Amino acid sequence: MAKRDHHTTLSIFLTLVLVELLPASLVVAQQRRATLPQSATPSTKQSTSTPAATPAAKSGAAQAPQSRAGIPAHPKDLKYSPLEYSPPKRDKYRRVLSNGAVAYLVEDHDLPLVNVSVMVRTGSYLEPAGREGLAFLTGGQIRAGGTTTKKAGEFDEAADFLAATISSFVGDTQGNANLNCLAKDVDQGLALFFEMLKSPGFQADRLALAKSQVLQQMERRNDNTASIEGREWARLMRGSDHFSTKQSTKASIESITRDEMNAFHKKYFHSGGFIFAVSGDFKTDEMVAKLEAAMRDWPIDKTAVPAVPEPKFAPVAGVYTVNKSDANQGRVRLGHVGTTRDNPDSYALSIMDDILGGGGFTSRIMSRVRSDEGLAYSAGSNFGLGVYYPGDFVAAFQSKSASTAQAIDILMEEINRVRTTKVTPEELETAKNSAIEVFPRFFATAQQVAGTFAQDEYTKRPIDYWDEYRNRTKAVTADDVQRVAQKYLQPDKIVVLVVGNVDDITKGNPDKPQHSLAKIAKDGQIRRIPLPDPLTMVYPTTPKE
Repeated sequence: MAKRDHHTTLSIFLTLVLVELLPASLVVAQQRRATLPQSATPSTKQSTSTPAATPAAKSGAAQAPQSRAGIPAHPKDLKYSPLEYSPPKRDKYRRVLSNGAVAYLVEDHDLPLVNVSVMVRTGSYLEPAGREGLAFLTGGQIRAGGTTTKKAGEFDEAADFLAATISSFVGDTQGNANLNCLAKDVDQGLALFFEMLKSPGFQADRLALAKSQVLQQMERRNDNTASIEGREWARLMRGSDHFSTKQSTKASIESITRDEMNAFHKKYFHSGGFIFAVSGDFKTDEMVAKLEAAMRDWPIDKTAVPAVPEPKFAPVAGVYTVNKSDANQGRVRLGHVGTTRDNPDSYALSIMDDILGGGGFTSRIMSRVRSDEGLAYSAGSNFGLGVYYPGDFVAAFQSKSASTAQAIDILMEEINRVRTTKVTPEELETAKNSAIEVFPRFFATAQQVAGTFAQDEYTKRPIDYWDEYRNRTKAVTADDVQRVAQKYLQPDKIVVLVVGNVDDITKGNPDKPQHSLAKIAKDGQIRRIPLPDPLTMVYPTTPKE
């Protein structure tokens, strides 16, 4: 008897769980069927009435020709009403603080958490010559090196006690610091956060540890073909003198001092230039008051930060190789200089790129290289739209050494095809729908709303960008796609970089001799790039085999 009671209880529990999980409309329907007399139960064969509109249909969800069971006969029969979504307005969340700092504050009371991110107008492009790595070390040690009143270990313990995550970083063109903490601890969390930002200690032993870690990473610079590919591609596009391609060395890292880090911090980390993205469980006016109080005694520096410099380098078209004899596959990146995001053709370029290779499995390059020929697991393209200077158009893949040249030829064919023939209506619709339907994801959470608008402020994106994004994307035509493909895809300027076992790649596939690196190089010349010394970044004049 006890056993039967146990099973009965378990059955009731599972029924309750299922009721909670099932859609409300389905539960109601099941209950109605259970209460109908047997003679009144609808017959599937005899019934010809149209089912009443479900809540999902009324709200604009999938609508389709209904089968007798009320379910579309095939997924392709599903029809969707147009996506209706209005992006949030930037001005609703923007506040200018008394010191000139800008804050985007988005309340979200679902969880008792607060996220604070600050963007700082700085970057490695501001490093003095011979001090490559100064920005990176400064950015990391602002958090790791303690403060002028707390040793590094004490600061770590204080953050851990609050279960707060605090971080800092300086990249090529931007500095960031972040705080995540419980709403009840926000005052203590902000106190730690601003103490770190205002008075970093750059503790000597933590700096020595960071330097040793950087040097260890340097020693492995030539181990990974992906990192080699990225480094050498940047040099081929922007030369060796642009800040984005300059590499730190053993000498530059070892020469950086705490005084230099303090000077770098003092020069660029001034509160008047901060841009905040704040989201979470708070009241906006109260948070504004907390930010004001935290920066009240911080001197304001209105000195303009130098603009990010553009490259002064003209890439040379051709085929370039980097030999890694222990690699059994060839990594390939080909392309040329692109354009900037403020180009009026940027919308058409994005759609063109999605069709060519940026759209994953629906793109032409992926379909040809992977699905049709089986030459690579992943292949695609990206037409870079730079913020401060033109980005790069890149098509890339990784393939077996013997099939590398064949895959390059396919990429070139697809680049030429998108220039010479119009895309199909189906391709155009798929690419435009993809760009439009993912649009709400930029604002899916309060943190994303604040972060998106703060980043727009930092990079000076036009205030109407998000309002116009979908209409300008919808307006792209097949003629536009072909026009921008012809204008911005330039086969005669394409640089081809191949990283791998060059001898095996050059031999190619004996069964397909029509594909070879020598034929791809218009002048028949294959230029070899030697691997540099990983600690000095000095390139030998003669490539080592």
